Amino acid sequence: MSQTLRVALALAWLLPVLGPSPAPAQAPAPAQAPSQAQDAPVRIINRTGQPATALHAVRSGRTDWGSNLLNRGPLPNNAGFPMRPSAAAGCRFDVRLVLADGREAVARDQDICTTPRVELYTATAAAPPGIMATPTPGVAQARPNTQARRVSTGTGFVVAPDRVLTNQHVVDGCDRILARTPDGRWLAAVPPAQVDRALDLSILTIPGNPGPALAFRDGPAVRRGESVVAYGFPLSGLLSTDPKLTRGEINALGGIRNDQNNFQISAEVQPGNSGGPLLDMQGHVVGVVVAKLDSRRVQNVDNVNFAVKGDAAQTFLRRAGATFRTAPSRGADLSAADVGDIANRSTLLLRCER
Repeated sequence: MSQTLRVALALAWLLPVLGPSPAPAQAPAPAQAPSQAQDAPVRIINRTGQPATALHAVRSGRTDWGSNLLNRGPLPNNAGFPMRPSAAAGCRFDVRLVLADGREAVARDQDICTTPRVELYTATAAAPPGIMATPTPGVAQARPNTQARRVSTGTGFVVAPDRVLTNQHVVDGCDRILARTPDGRWLAAVPPAQVDRALDLSILTIPGNPGPALAFRDGPAVRRGESVVAYGFPLSGLLSTDPKLTRGEINALGGIRNDQNNFQISAEVQPGNSGGPLLDMQGHVVGVVVAKLDSRRVQNVDNVNFAVKGDAAQTFLRRAGATFRTAPSRGADLSAADVGDIANRSTLLLRCER
């Protein structure tokens, strides 16, 4: 291959230059008591001593927390939230409050048919039996440095408690790395990052409960033509600051020059998408968005994008000593919106300061 052709095939890595600016397929639930119609709503009571910014209630046995029910603002301390689940959901629920300081209060396996009132507490309050109070993380929020000489942004996602996966090029050369969580907090990464330059992957330690871990797909094998969703923060500072979702397909099982560690995908990505999750239609991770072909340097080529395969990412995580979740992708596909809800709770904007 000529040197000219090699240059023409160069990738446009997705490191931004613009500056700062649900449910998955449900796991089979444990046997539940016979469902009873709820004539009156279930009351979720905040006894944590501070406002809650998010409330989640899902059938016991689910592996995710679903969407935030507080669509009209925070739930004050000692206030109640009325919840009216469908009779088909059964009687046993897991309930979680996320508090303003990042703490959580969780009540597992609550029988709302016999006791239609669930009170949630923190570790600083006297929690009754059956209530799990998550201790204060003890991690102060960080503040972006507005005097940083150079700032770029990318995307990462939670793969284990306080562990975030992204691309190596997103965090390369950073003096400081911050993550903005889905609930709006800024948390600082603790160096050093573990990296694999060949795969262009890095795993960061970000204390402070940045979000729940996404699960990697554990079979069946990914096939050409499968629908996928890319989720992340493209063009932060130019577009809105909220995450973006794009749909597409697995175009090829190899990447540039037949790189077997990458997929080629049609889900369009832009600068800032780097390091974001690529999910199947069950909400499971099948790849890590990494690059797109530069149409300015390769004429008559558009929307050619790549992601590191999920299997390669799992191998990297094992070498790094990180635990992670896996789940099979079986059953009916979810909507893209539902997949986005799953990704949203675990996907972070990363800010690299130099």
